[in-house]
Amino acid sequence: MIDYTKILNSKYPGSQWTLNGDDYDGLTWLSDTPKPTKKKLDDLWAEVQAEILATEENKKSAKTALLDRLGITEAEAKLLLS
Repeated sequence: MIDYTKILNSKYPGSQWTLNGDDYDGLTWLSDTPKPTKKKLDDLWAEVQAEILATEENKKSAKTALLDRLGITEAEAKLLLS
């Protein structure tokens, strides 16, 4: 399922809009710029998904690197934070 909220937040920062429900038909464009078409947003979905995945991978790598640098396991880190 295409997540129009994620697409709009990623590719149209600063634009004003509302989304009633999960479908393009519920998109009300409030900005002065032209409203993106459904096709345009649908075409951007794969790119946004890849960006989300890359961000998650970067966070995972950073967490692993930090744990390695500290010489502790994830379980040990959770104990320290609880």
